[in-house]
Amino acid sequence: MTTGVAGSFPTGLGSNPGHPLPLGFVFRSRSTKDEKAAPADKAQVTDSSQIRHPEAKKGRPTPKRSQAQSQRRSVANTSMTRKDAAKRQREERRAQMEKQRQALAGGDERYLPARDKGPVRRFARDFIDSRFNVAEFFLPMAVIILVLSMVQVGALQSIALLLWLVVIVLIVLDSVLTGVRLKKRLAERFPDQSRKGAVAYALMRSLQMRRLRLPKPQVKRGERP
Repeated sequence: MTTGVAGSFPTGLGSNPGHPLPLGFVFRSRSTKDEKAAPADKAQVTDSSQIRHPEAKKGRPTPKRSQAQSQRRSVANTSMTRKDAAKRQREERRAQMEKQRQALAGGDERYLPARDKGPVRRFARDFIDSRFNVAEFFLPMAVIILVLSMVQVGALQSIALLLWLVVIVLIVLDSVLTGVRLKKRLAERFPDQSRKGAVAYALMRSLQMRRLRLPKPQVKRGERP
Protein backbone atom coordinates (compact mmCIF):
# COMPACT_ATOMS: atom_id res chain seq x y z
CA MET A 1 0.00 0.00 0.00
CA THR A 2 1.52 3.25 -1.18
CA THR A 3 1.34 6.18 1.11
CA GLY A 4 1.17 9.80 -0.13
CA VAL A 5 3.46 12.51 1.04
CA ALA A 6 2.23 13.87 4.31
CA GLY A 7 0.83 17.36 4.08
CA SER A 8 0.77 17.41 0.19
CA PHE A 9 -2.17 15.15 -0.70
CA PRO A 10 -5.42 14.21 0.99
CA THR A 11 -5.45 10.93 2.83
CA GLY A 12 -8.08 9.29 0.68
CA LEU A 13 -6.43 10.20 -2.60
CA GLY A 14 -2.94 9.00 -1.65
CA SER A 15 -4.04 5.33 -1.53
CA ASN A 16 -5.17 5.22 -5.19
CA PRO A 17 -2.14 4.75 -7.45
CA GLY A 18 -4.21 4.39 -10.60
CA HIS A 19 -5.47 7.99 -10.49
CA PRO A 20 -2.66 10.22 -9.51
CA LEU A 21 -3.57 13.76 -8.46
CA PRO A 22 -2.53 16.37 -11.06
CA LEU A 23 -0.31 19.16 -9.81
CA GLY A 24 -2.52 21.82 -11.37
CA PHE A 25 -5.27 20.95 -8.93
CA VAL A 26 -3.04 21.83 -6.02
CA PHE A 27 -1.85 25.18 -7.42
CA ARG A 28 -5.12 26.18 -9.09
CA SER A 29 -6.24 28.66 -6.46
CA ARG A 30 -2.94 30.49 -6.36
CA SER A 31 -2.58 30.71 -10.17
CA THR A 32 -6.17 31.89 -10.51
CA LYS A 33 -5.58 34.62 -7.95
CA ASP A 34 -2.41 35.67 -9.75
CA GLU A 35 -4.22 35.84 -13.09
CA LYS A 36 -6.98 37.98 -11.58
CA ALA A 37 -4.52 40.23 -9.82
CA ALA A 38 -2.46 40.81 -12.98
CA PRO A 39 -5.04 43.03 -14.76
CA ALA A 40 -5.57 44.98 -11.53
CA ASP A 41 -1.80 45.54 -11.23
CA LYS A 42 -1.68 46.68 -14.83
CA ALA A 43 -4.61 49.03 -14.22
CA GLN A 44 -2.83 50.50 -11.20
CA VAL A 45 0.35 50.98 -13.18
CA THR A 46 -1.55 52.81 -15.93
CA ASP A 47 -1.94 56.42 -14.77
CA SER A 48 -3.80 59.25 -16.45
CA SER A 49 -0.91 61.56 -15.64
CA GLN A 50 1.37 59.75 -18.07
CA ILE A 51 2.51 61.76 -21.07
CA ARG A 52 0.33 61.08 -24.11
CA HIS A 53 1.99 60.51 -27.45
CA PRO A 54 1.34 63.42 -29.82
CA GLU A 55 -0.09 61.16 -32.53
CA ALA A 56 -2.28 59.11 -30.14
CA LYS A 57 -6.00 59.80 -29.86
CA LYS A 58 -7.17 62.01 -26.98
CA GLY A 59 -10.04 59.78 -25.97
CA ARG A 60 -12.43 62.78 -25.63
CA PRO A 61 -14.11 65.14 -28.11
CA THR A 62 -12.43 68.47 -28.90
CA PRO A 63 -14.32 71.34 -27.13
CA LYS A 64 -15.92 74.04 -29.23
CA ARG A 65 -14.33 77.46 -29.50
CA SER A 66 -17.08 79.15 -27.48
CA GLN A 67 -16.72 76.57 -24.71
CA ALA A 68 -12.95 77.03 -24.62
CA GLN A 69 -13.33 80.81 -24.45
CA SER A 70 -15.86 80.56 -21.64
CA GLN A 71 -13.57 78.22 -19.73
CA ARG A 72 -10.63 80.58 -20.12
CA ARG A 73 -12.81 83.51 -19.07
CA SER A 74 -14.02 81.67 -15.98
CA VAL A 75 -10.45 80.78 -15.05
CA ALA A 76 -9.40 84.41 -15.48
CA ASN A 77 -12.30 85.60 -13.31
CA THR A 78 -11.59 83.11 -10.56
CA SER A 79 -7.89 83.94 -10.59
CA MET A 80 -8.61 87.60 -9.71
CA THR A 81 -7.83 88.25 -6.08
CA ARG A 82 -9.98 90.26 -3.71
CA LYS A 83 -7.49 93.12 -3.79
CA ASP A 84 -7.59 93.29 -7.59
CA ALA A 85 -11.39 93.20 -7.58
CA ALA A 86 -11.55 96.07 -5.06
CA LYS A 87 -9.07 98.08 -7.11
CA ARG A 88 -11.12 97.51 -10.25
CA GLN A 89 -14.31 98.62 -8.50
CA ARG A 90 -12.60 101.80 -7.28
CA GLU A 91 -11.42 102.58 -10.79
CA GLU A 92 -14.90 102.01 -12.24
CA ARG A 93 -16.46 104.19 -9.51
CA ARG A 94 -13.90 106.94 -10.17
CA ALA A 95 -14.61 106.81 -13.91
CA GLN A 96 -18.37 106.97 -13.29
CA MET A 97 -17.98 109.97 -10.97
CA GLU A 98 -15.82 111.73 -13.55
CA LYS A 99 -18.52 111.18 -16.17
CA GLN A 100 -21.15 112.55 -13.79
CA ARG A 101 -19.01 115.61 -13.06
CA GLN A 102 -18.62 116.33 -16.75
CA ALA A 103 -22.34 115.75 -17.29
CA LEU A 104 -23.22 118.18 -14.47
CA ALA A 105 -20.99 120.78 -16.07
CA GLY A 106 -22.18 120.22 -19.64
CA GLY A 107 -25.73 118.96 -19.14
CA ASP A 108 -25.25 115.55 -20.80
CA GLU A 109 -28.39 113.59 -19.95
CA ARG A 110 -26.73 110.18 -20.30
CA TYR A 111 -24.51 110.47 -17.23
CA LEU A 112 -26.56 112.73 -14.97
CA PRO A 113 -27.58 111.43 -11.53
CA ALA A 114 -31.04 109.89 -11.30
CA ARG A 115 -32.54 112.94 -9.55
CA ASP A 116 -31.56 115.21 -12.49
CA LYS A 117 -32.57 112.97 -15.39
CA GLY A 118 -35.60 113.33 -17.57
CA PRO A 119 -37.31 116.08 -19.58
CA VAL A 120 -39.47 117.11 -16.61
CA ARG A 121 -36.48 117.85 -14.38
CA ARG A 122 -34.71 119.61 -17.25
CA PHE A 123 -37.68 121.89 -17.83
CA ALA A 124 -37.87 122.66 -14.10
CA ARG A 125 -34.19 123.65 -14.09
CA ASP A 126 -34.61 125.84 -17.15
CA PHE A 127 -37.68 127.50 -15.64
CA ILE A 128 -35.72 128.50 -12.53
CA ASP A 129 -32.57 129.50 -14.42
CA SER A 130 -34.50 131.76 -16.82
CA ARG A 131 -35.72 134.15 -14.11
CA PHE A 132 -34.57 136.07 -11.04
CA ASN A 133 -35.42 134.39 -7.76
CA VAL A 134 -35.40 136.13 -4.39
CA ALA A 135 -34.13 133.00 -2.69
CA GLU A 136 -30.88 132.98 -4.70
CA PHE A 137 -29.86 136.26 -3.02
CA PHE A 138 -30.47 134.90 0.45
CA LEU A 139 -26.82 134.10 1.17
CA PRO A 140 -25.34 137.56 0.41
CA MET A 141 -28.25 139.26 2.20
CA ALA A 142 -27.75 136.98 5.20
CA VAL A 143 -24.10 138.04 5.42
CA ILE A 144 -25.06 141.74 5.35
CA ILE A 145 -27.73 141.26 7.99
CA LEU A 146 -25.34 139.32 10.20
CA VAL A 147 -22.74 142.10 10.02
CA LEU A 148 -25.34 144.74 10.91
CA SER A 149 -26.55 142.70 13.88
CA MET A 150 -23.00 142.49 15.27
CA VAL A 151 -22.56 146.27 15.37
CA GLN A 152 -23.20 147.56 18.88
CA VAL A 153 -25.71 150.15 17.74
CA GLY A 154 -29.33 149.75 18.67
CA ALA A 155 -30.70 151.32 15.48
CA LEU A 156 -28.61 149.07 13.22
CA GLN A 157 -29.60 145.99 15.17
CA SER A 158 -33.26 146.92 14.78
CA ILE A 159 -32.76 147.41 11.04
CA ALA A 160 -31.04 144.02 10.81
CA LEU A 161 -33.96 142.33 12.55
CA LEU A 162 -36.43 144.04 10.23
CA LEU A 163 -34.42 142.99 7.19
CA TRP A 164 -34.52 139.38 8.39
CA LEU A 165 -38.31 139.47 8.47
CA VAL A 166 -38.56 141.19 5.07
CA VAL A 167 -36.20 138.71 3.41
CA ILE A 168 -38.00 135.69 4.83
CA VAL A 169 -41.42 137.01 3.74
CA LEU A 170 -40.16 137.80 0.23
CA ILE A 171 -38.59 134.37 -0.15
CA VAL A 172 -41.78 132.62 0.97
CA LEU A 173 -44.02 134.68 -1.36
CA ASP A 174 -41.68 134.30 -4.34
CA SER A 175 -41.37 130.54 -3.76
CA VAL A 176 -45.15 130.11 -3.58
CA LEU A 177 -45.70 132.07 -6.81
CA THR A 178 -42.88 130.22 -8.55
CA GLY A 179 -44.25 126.85 -7.46
CA VAL A 180 -47.76 127.65 -8.71
CA ARG A 181 -46.53 128.87 -12.09
CA LEU A 182 -44.16 125.96 -12.55
CA LYS A 183 -46.83 123.43 -11.65
CA LYS A 184 -49.16 124.93 -14.24
CA ARG A 185 -46.49 124.95 -16.93
CA LEU A 186 -45.52 121.35 -16.21
CA ALA A 187 -49.15 120.22 -16.46
CA GLU A 188 -49.43 121.92 -19.86
CA ARG A 189 -46.09 120.67 -21.14
CA PHE A 190 -46.03 117.12 -19.76
CA PRO A 191 -49.64 115.99 -19.19
CA ASP A 192 -48.88 112.28 -19.56
CA GLN A 193 -45.61 112.10 -17.62
CA SER A 194 -44.92 111.84 -13.92
CA ARG A 195 -44.27 115.26 -12.38
CA LYS A 196 -43.81 114.07 -8.82
CA GLY A 197 -41.17 116.05 -6.92
CA ALA A 198 -40.40 118.41 -9.81
CA VAL A 199 -41.68 121.55 -8.04
CA ALA A 200 -39.74 120.82 -4.85
CA TYR A 201 -36.67 120.07 -6.98
CA ALA A 202 -36.98 123.46 -8.69
CA LEU A 203 -37.50 125.38 -5.43
CA MET A 204 -34.40 123.80 -3.91
CA ARG A 205 -32.47 124.89 -6.98
CA SER A 206 -33.76 128.45 -6.59
CA LEU A 207 -32.09 128.65 -3.16
CA GLN A 208 -28.66 128.29 -4.78
CA MET A 209 -26.73 131.09 -6.42
CA ARG A 210 -26.82 130.82 -10.19
CA ARG A 211 -23.09 130.24 -10.63
CA LEU A 212 -23.09 127.45 -8.03
CA ARG A 213 -25.96 125.44 -9.48
CA LEU A 214 -25.43 121.91 -10.73
CA PRO A 215 -26.16 120.93 -13.44
CA LYS A 216 -24.95 124.21 -14.90
CA PRO A 217 -27.68 126.52 -16.28
CA GLN A 218 -28.34 125.93 -19.98
CA VAL A 219 -30.55 129.02 -20.58
CA LYS A 220 -30.02 132.73 -20.07
CA ARG A 221 -32.09 134.95 -17.84
CA GLY A 222 -35.26 136.07 -19.55
CA GLU A 223 -35.08 133.22 -22.08
CA ARG A 224 -38.33 131.28 -22.24
CA PRO A 225 -37.73 127.53 -21.64
